[in-house]
Amino acid sequence: MATDPHSKPSFSPWRKWGIIFNLLLLVVLVLAVVVMVNYLSRDCFLRFHVNTRTQIELSRGTASLLKSLTNQVTVTLYYDKEDPLYGAVKDLLNEYNLANPRISVQTVDYTRDAGAAQKIKAKYKLFSATDKNLVIFDCGGKSKPVAGDALAKYVLEEIRNEKEERFLQRKVTAFLGEMAFNQALLDVTNPKPFNACYLTGHGEHSLDSGDQRLGYMKFASILAQNNIRVAPLSLLGTNAVPMDCNLLIVAGPATSIPEIELEKIEKYLNQGGRLLALFNANSIDERTGLDRVIGLEKILGKWGVRVGDVTISDPDNTGNGSDVIVSAFTAHPIVNPLLGAKAGLDLIRPRPVGQFNARSTQAADAPHVEPVAFSSPQAFIEGDANKGRHQFSFIVAVEKGAIKDVITERGTTRMVVIGDSIFLGNGEIDKMGNRDFAGYAVNWLLERTQLAQGPGPRPFRTFKIVMTKSQLQSSRLILLGGLPGAVLVLGGLVWLRRRR
Repeated sequence: MATDPHSKPSFSPWRKWGIIFNLLLLVVLVLAVVVMVNYLSRDCFLRFHVNTRTQIELSRGTASLLKSLTNQVTVTLYYDKEDPLYGAVKDLLNEYNLANPRISVQTVDYTRDAGAAQKIKAKYKLFSATDKNLVIFDCGGKSKPVAGDALAKYVLEEIRNEKEERFLQRKVTAFLGEMAFNQALLDVTNPKPFNACYLTGHGEHSLDSGDQRLGYMKFASILAQNNIRVAPLSLLGTNAVPMDCNLLIVAGPATSIPEIELEKIEKYLNQGGRLLALFNANSIDERTGLDRVIGLEKILGKWGVRVGDVTISDPDNTGNGSDVIVSAFTAHPIVNPLLGAKAGLDLIRPRPVGQFNARSTQAADAPHVEPVAFSSPQAFIEGDANKGRHQFSFIVAVEKGAIKDVITERGTTRMVVIGDSIFLGNGEIDKMGNRDFAGYAVNWLLERTQLAQGPGPRPFRTFKIVMTKSQLQSSRLILLGGLPGAVLVLGGLVWLRRRR
C-alpha cells in the first residue's frame, strides 16, 4: 500500500516536546504534593488505635505531661527481649517518642549484646546481680531507673502438666508502665522535688513501720514515686511549719493535738498551705462515743468541713462486714480516674466527712467544699440502724476561692479530708483503687494536674492455648506438612490441567 509523499507526520516536534513537558510537570507536581504531605504530617498527624492492646494508648494526663516537656530525655530499655513484658514496655515507649520527639528510646538486650550492656552498666553503675530488666530515664546526667517488676501487678496462677503435677507461675493482671514512666519523667526533668511534712507526736501512722494495719511504709513509697520528699515534723516548742513545706500530712492522730500546734497549722493553711488530713475509728472513745482528737476538727470547721464522731456501716457495699466499699463519686480530679477505670475504694469503718450547710450566697473568697465519695443510700450509723438510713460522704476536697488584691505566701489553699486513714495502711493500700487514689490526691493538692488525671492500672490481656502432647503433634503435622502439602497438590492439579 503506497503512502502519500505529501502527508504530514502524526506528531510534530513541538507536540512531542509538549507531551514530554506535560508529563515531567505532572511528575514534579505529584512529588511536590507527596513532599508537602510528609512535611505537614511530621508535626500535624492523627493516629488511630484499631487494636485491642489498650495499654499502649496514652491517657489525657500523660499526653498533657508530654506536651509540656521541653527537656531532652534519653530512655534506655535495658531489657531481655524474651521477657513477656518487653513488648508492652517497648510499645508504650514508642508512644512516648511519637508524642514528643524529645524523648529518644534505645534498646540494649543484656542477654545478647554483652558489649553494649557493659557500657550501660558502667554508665549507670549497675553492679548488682539484680540489675536486670530496667527502663532508665536520663536527662542532663540525672538518671532514674525503673525496675521491670514495678511495671505490672502479678498473681500466682496454678497450672498442671500432663502428669497432673501442680505448679505456680506469675501471671500479669495489670500494666502500670504509664504511671511509672510519668513519675520517672518528673523525677529527671524537675531539678527540685516537692517537700511533704508528716506530722508526728500524736499517735499517727508510722512512715517507717511495716505493720499491716497501722504502718505507712507503702504510702511513703508512693510519695517517693511521685517525686515528693517526705520528712517527719514536730510542732512542739518553737517549731513551725517550714516555708519550703509544699504539703502537710496529718494521718490518723490518736490523741488530741495541743492548741499551740493547732495555731501553727491554722496559720499554715491561712498562708495558702496544702493539707491531707485523715481520721479513723480508733480515735473515737468506745465508752463515751466522743472523739478523742479534739481541735483539728475545729480548724476544719472554719473551712466548712464537718468531721463526724461516729462510724458508718453500709451492708449493701461491704467485703468483710466492717469495711465500706465506695463506688459512688462526683466528678473531681482526685476521683475521675477511678470513675473511668470503674474502680472503687475500700474504707475501714469510715467516719462521715461532709460540709456544713451551704449558704445560698457566699463571698468570693469563701472556701469551696466539695464532697467527692459517698456511701449508698442504705448506709447507717454503726450500731444504730434504727435512726434511719442515709447517704453519707466520706471524702471532701477543699479549695480556697481567689482573694482580690491578696497574694498568699504559698499559693491557693487546698485540702483533702478523709474519714479513714487505715485504708492507706500497708495491709489495705493495695486493695481496689486505694493506692491509685493516694497518688491522685497528693498530685491534685500540689496542682500537678497532668498526674492527677490518671492513668491508673490497665488490664493486661494474655492469650494462651492449652494442648495435650498428641494435640501439639497433630498441630505440627498440619502446619509443617498439611499446609505446604495442600499448596503442592493444588499446584500439581493446575499443572496437569494445563498439560491437557
